[in-house]
Amino acid sequence: MRVSACKTGKIFKKGQVIFEEGETLNGVYCVKSGVCKLTKLSENGKDQVVKLVVKGGLLGKRSLVTEQKTNLSAVALNDMEMCFIPKSEIMDDLNKNPKFTMDVLKTMAEDLKESDQSLVSMAQKSVKRRMAEILMYIHDNFGTDDDGYLSIVISREDYASIVGTATESAIRILSQFKKEGIISTKGKQIKIEDYVALKWME
Repeated sequence: MRVSACKTGKIFKKGQVIFEEGETLNGVYCVKSGVCKLTKLSENGKDQVVKLVVKGGLLGKRSLVTEQKTNLSAVALNDMEMCFIPKSEIMDDLNKNPKFTMDVLKTMAEDLKESDQSLVSMAQKSVKRRMAEILMYIHDNFGTDDDGYLSIVISREDYASIVGTATESAIRILSQFKKEGIISTKGKQIKIEDYVALKWME
């Protein structure tokens, strides 16, 4: 993708909304640095975290092929630099380059498959297992700071939302992990002390 064609750099501060569910996007956001969460409003009025998007990730791909409004909201988890590529520019590229069109469609198909699979696998795993997986996912994809704490700090509510459980349950599981020496915490920060134990969590 001609991300180099990006003329509009945008900075989003931690906690800032990039776009909200129901908005019409006239282009695609590409993440240059930082991490954001994609959330969907569930029927009980709570935000369900669907995915974390990192450097190189694209937001708003569906806006290229449909006129539909966004079905997710995006919020910056830390300070982010994004690049906005207007739909018109991308459409020019798509028309000139059939291979590029196929690439975009393939990524979208992969995204759909991924979200279907993650919903199925989420439903089949215990909440403890899902919590272990999200901690490992953050560790593996975003690394740790100099003190060994996960470099992405998200709220207990967000952990609960990603794992698909109540905040109280998420807090209880994290406390249990802490008691068992699997993790240690400092405020909202989490450090994995026993990665292997997370790996084998049932």
